[in-house]
Amino acid sequence: MSSFQEREQHQVSESDLRLDRLASVGQIAAGIAHEVKNPLTAVKGFLQLLKHEAPHKYLDFAYAELENAIDTMQNLLHVSKPDLEDEPFDDIQLCSELEALLYLFQERSYEVSIQKQFSDCDTRIYGKRNQLKKAFFNLLKNAFEAIGDNGTITVKHYKSGDKLFVTVTDTGVGIPDGKLKLLGTPFYTSKSEGTGMGLTQVFASVYEHNGIIRVRSEVGAGTEFSIEFPVHHPTSNQWEAIPMNVKYVQNHSFPEFYLTNQPEFLETLKLQGKEIFELINVSEISPASILESANTVVMLLNERNEQGLIAHAKEHGSNWASHNLDLILKLEWIQMLRKTYWDLLYHYYANVEQTENEFFQLERQINYTLDTYLKHFASSYAEFKNEVLRNQRVMIEELSVPVIPLYEHTAILPIMGTLDTARIKKIQEHAFDRIYQLKLKEIIIDLSGVAYMDDKIMSQLFKIVNGASIQGCKAIMTGIRPEMTSTMVELGISLHERVETRGSLQQALEESVRSYKL
Repeated sequence: MSSFQEREQHQVSESDLRLDRLASVGQIAAGIAHEVKNPLTAVKGFLQLLKHEAPHKYLDFAYAELENAIDTMQNLLHVSKPDLEDEPFDDIQLCSELEALLYLFQERSYEVSIQKQFSDCDTRIYGKRNQLKKAFFNLLKNAFEAIGDNGTITVKHYKSGDKLFVTVTDTGVGIPDGKLKLLGTPFYTSKSEGTGMGLTQVFASVYEHNGIIRVRSEVGAGTEFSIEFPVHHPTSNQWEAIPMNVKYVQNHSFPEFYLTNQPEFLETLKLQGKEIFELINVSEISPASILESANTVVMLLNERNEQGLIAHAKEHGSNWASHNLDLILKLEWIQMLRKTYWDLLYHYYANVEQTENEFFQLERQINYTLDTYLKHFASSYAEFKNEVLRNQRVMIEELSVPVIPLYEHTAILPIMGTLDTARIKKIQEHAFDRIYQLKLKEIIIDLSGVAYMDDKIMSQLFKIVNGASIQGCKAIMTGIRPEMTSTMVELGISLHERVETRGSLQQALEESVRSYKL
């Protein structure tokens, strides 16, 4: 046997040992979780009654902690016996799923560099889509947490032979050698906070898909998770409709067929969207409300009510944005709704004759209507976000250019940070308004907090001085640093002829106080 074959055999043996250990621990853990979860659920019910009868903050704390404990038990059941999940196997293109998952971490992209090295993106595997997405989400989440403030995460996707490889490498804290073999064991974690259930779910899901997971790590340098899946060669039946337990009544229209099978449709949709529900951790938008919204969309779609769909899209676009939920989650959800809706159509037309031309027209109409819904949803979402950004900018601008009254007819205008043309003009408008409102006779403009000032900003600053003079208000400048003086000299500005200056803000304040007392 060659050295390469020996290494491969050793890696497979390691995986088998880890799988056996996980299976043994999983069986014990599942039994414990099942036995503990039932009494905890009963206690939760009694606490809920107590909260209604005699509200108290301690009861709220107890209820919240109990919910955490029940969630942990539920997670343990899922990762211990992943086969309990009813999600069907599907043909999966991991490249697109990884792209979508990385989008969820975009708020960290300003401090953590994300390197994507994707090749062979048309390669597919066969598995449970949501279970695998959850596994890679946990893997990426761990990588970001391991890095902390800044670093690099590299995600690779490539095919070698008849295997598909995905590696997630981070430049984080690393894992000691002695602890590597414990990874994936329930409740083992190297983090100060956590249960270790995330990695347990990763290992359990990979093994269920006949995959192999390898971990390399060096303390202080980072960690690499390499996952290997068998490549799936799709057959002609890969796009078959999802099986549904539907009932068909002779001569029923499709809207009538939908109402008859509405519970089955929504249950199927709920199962398909399980992973999205888990990512939406907002109490105001519950899975039930999302399903209710989906039902409304389908009803409007069945009625061919395009205006109603547009109104619904606009309302829910702003609502989704107001809860700070990622747009891509909603886009995924609508695509899932589209697919499940077409599956239901398939089950209906399996009993109803339809010409090729009629089916073509139906396909075009439904997809056009749903695309219109998506367009208005995204537009409403973006409009709400842009309005929030505009309001935040106005608030920041107002907070960053305060005119602070000292005493009657005298105030300070402290200018800080980086100045651009838009900001200096906003400062000018605000200063003129406050001079008029407060009937100021003297304004002290302090520049000690300004990071940099070019010739355009300097010229605009003197427009503020001239405007103040026109309003009968004397301007006094303080905090002028040597580089600012050089800019003024280059511009040929005779400062002493246009504005009074003082060496520091404290000096200006002392003189102003003396003048006020006199």
